Amino acid sequence: MGHRFSLGRRAGLLLPLSSVRGARGGLGSYADAGAIARWLRQGGSTLWQLLPLSEVSPGQDSPYAASSSSALEPVYIDLDSVEDLGGNLTDDERRRLDADRHDERVDFEAVRTAKRSALRRAWERFRDNELRTRGSRAREFAAFQEEHRDWLPDWALYRALHDQRLKSWRDWEPPVRDRQPEALARAREELQDAIAALSYAQWLADAQWRRGRAEANSLGVKMVGDLPFMVAEDSADVWGLQHLFRFDATVGVPPDAYSADGQDWGLPVPRWNEMREAGDPWLHTRATRAAELYDAFRVDHVVGLYRTYARPIDGSRAFFVPGEEAQQREQGERILDMLGEKGEVLAEDLGTVPDFVRQSLADIGIPGTKVLRWEVDDGVPREARAFPKISVAVTGTHDTESLWTWWEALSERDRREQLKQPFLKDLRGDARPYTDATRKALLELLYSSASDAVLTPITDALGLRDRLNTPGTVGRHNWTWRLPWKVGELDTAPAAVAAARLLTHLAERYGRVR
Repeated sequence: MGHRFSLGRRAGLLLPLSSVRGARGGLGSYADAGAIARWLRQGGSTLWQLLPLSEVSPGQDSPYAASSSSALEPVYIDLDSVEDLGGNLTDDERRRLDADRHDERVDFEAVRTAKRSALRRAWERFRDNELRTRGSRAREFAAFQEEHRDWLPDWALYRALHDQRLKSWRDWEPPVRDRQPEALARAREELQDAIAALSYAQWLADAQWRRGRAEANSLGVKMVGDLPFMVAEDSADVWGLQHLFRFDATVGVPPDAYSADGQDWGLPVPRWNEMREAGDPWLHTRATRAAELYDAFRVDHVVGLYRTYARPIDGSRAFFVPGEEAQQREQGERILDMLGEKGEVLAEDLGTVPDFVRQSLADIGIPGTKVLRWEVDDGVPREARAFPKISVAVTGTHDTESLWTWWEALSERDRREQLKQPFLKDLRGDARPYTDATRKALLELLYSSASDAVLTPITDALGLRDRLNTPGTVGRHNWTWRLPWKVGELDTAPAAVAAARLLTHLAERYGRVR
């Protein structure tokens, strides 16, 4: 069996890189990883949970709308660290970046436009100088391309074609859509400069992230990445391996207490048997890349690896792939074992999950997720100190409302039951308003749990009402929340200092300091 989650008893924060304000106040970057890790360490946190850093599809803000499971998102490249740019930006680029710095929320479109323009100019200088003279950096770029030849060339071709056609690969001319060798060869020749420029940006992003991760690791902070269950249909992965996906149905989830009709995510359905017969190239590439980038990774919607809920396009009856429990268990454990061979694995096993899946995770030693507010039986909270040791306890996820909002919306009965728990029963007076005492009690309840790891969304750690995402909605309120302070201000901002002091105290008290 593969490697299991063995990072020990630790505490950490969920802090998306998009929520970080860089040193100049704009969008956080890969180069900020070390500075953020120092602040996390000061707060007793040795795990940093991130949302996916995959390149997102054009026009999207969601980190789960990936156009590739291997390419990094260029919007997080630190332009000040790009040697070929020399700090020189055009007036338009500066204007767009300055506008984002003064915006309460991230303006992804403005930042992407500015960075895309600047990186294109940096590429041209690198091409005309370094590549022409075949200097040491040219050799490093060539080595990066060779190291990632299993995904980089196909991704860069896909992106160059997409930029040229501005529509899904399903709507491209048949020879290119169907990947006829002669058509692909012509496209590579025609778009060779665009392909090289895209690869160059990936080289910069990869180098900056690896330096940031190395700095964080040197401080004792481990990076926990996020492995989305699936990529978009309009993605480099699916275009490159379209014979391993079916398009007569889409991935979703079955009806449950929250949705009488279930959900349709509009994602392509993997042909799991064909993937297995082909040696699982897609899964191997994804796992290898995740292990390169992170110390551990969370497998999103893990139940989908056991059984994928397919909803036919023609509206006929939905079905699971595979269909029988024995096959489902065998498939899920086989895939998780393969992922575990590459790195430490955590499982997101929330929502409607059959008992056999959670039992399977326990049997193979992969920690599931315990959301404090959802661990109840008929309104009675389960004992946090009785959670499985091999689990990750959290106050919420990137999709949940804040602890503040949840607490104040509780019914009187549910609040009475919550107040019977350790630490919460010490709250005095009217317990309905969410106060600093409520926050401290709930965080202590989390840290006291038996779970090996605890992870707290940054908004809950700071005691804020804000949420990162509201599922089922579209708009600028999703994925764009950012910290009110710059990276360099975290050591002095009173609320950030107080939060770090509280989390350090809890980590020390409950043996989560490494």
